[in-house]
Amino acid sequence: MTLLTLLITIAVVAVLVIGGTVGLVVSRGRRTAPPEIDLPLPPVLPETTLERPESAASRLVRLRQRLARSQGGLGKGLLALLSRDRLDDATWEDIEDTLITADVGVIPTQELVEKLRTRLRVEGANAGSARQVLREELLALVDPTMDRTLSTTRQDGAPAVVLVVGVNGAGKTTSVGKIARVLVAEDKTVLMGAADTFRAAASEQLSTWGERVGVEVVTGPEGSDPASVAFESVRQGIERGVDVVLVDTAGRLQNKAGLMDELGKVKRVIEKQTPVREVLLVLDATTGQNGMVQARVFREVVDVTGIVLTKLDGSAKGGIVVAVQRELGVPVKLVGLGEGPDDLAPFDPEEFVEALLGD
Repeated sequence: MTLLTLLITIAVVAVLVIGGTVGLVVSRGRRTAPPEIDLPLPPVLPETTLERPESAASRLVRLRQRLARSQGGLGKGLLALLSRDRLDDATWEDIEDTLITADVGVIPTQELVEKLRTRLRVEGANAGSARQVLREELLALVDPTMDRTLSTTRQDGAPAVVLVVGVNGAGKTTSVGKIARVLVAEDKTVLMGAADTFRAAASEQLSTWGERVGVEVVTGPEGSDPASVAFESVRQGIERGVDVVLVDTAGRLQNKAGLMDELGKVKRVIEKQTPVREVLLVLDATTGQNGMVQARVFREVVDVTGIVLTKLDGSAKGGIVVAVQRELGVPVKLVGLGEGPDDLAPFDPEEFVEALLGD
């Protein structure tokens, strides 16, 4: 091979190598983009639907029927005794026993019997008049003149603070949740404070009640100072401009001194910001005279302004309404007649007496 041929061969090979390299670079620069992949969209979570609690009027219609079923025996028993042909001393003793057994209390029973004896002696004792007289005297005993409204209106730029007290087991925390529903039904804004920090389930219970109707709950660590939780609840209530702050308190009742110190402190720290407008005492109607013992202790500890009487449908002893009002000198403001979320209603004396007497 001549020198010229060798040089030409080398030049051709060099051109081919350089061309291939350039082509490779160009092809890499023009690499096709990977195909787009359709990723699944995140699931759309359903919006939480808040419950709309029943109105007070709707509750009263339904609760009157329940009350009549559980309490009607008392009224019918009294009417049967008063409608006897002859109202002798033995009959009046039976009437007294019936009333005392229904937890009306000894002194109110004696007053009622004396009034019934006097009126029926004058007006006659036929069935119609006996029912009317009994209705009027029972209504007077329940006292329709007492102010049973809840103080839940904002004043001076601050929410109405409602302190709820009572022993554990009476339905106190549940009642706080149900009261919140009553207020929401009245279109009021509410904040709840879980100041029962000694019972772990209390704050969880309140949170569950609140979630259902859009009411927030202020909580603290288990075992923390109840007064600090109460203070923070009211502080946030003022800051947020809510109408009502409901404060649940511890229900321990080991001794009166400890209870007094605890509840007294809770009330004092709240009132550094705004007055406590209501102190509601929750009592279990089925405990009868034991409930009266509890009522006396709380009356000595805090200034109770109203009573929430729970489980009234579970007892035929509706006379506890009379007894506890006499004992405390304050009205029954709310009554519970079942386990449902809206089975708490304002107490109406006339509806109550009508339910006692039945149809």
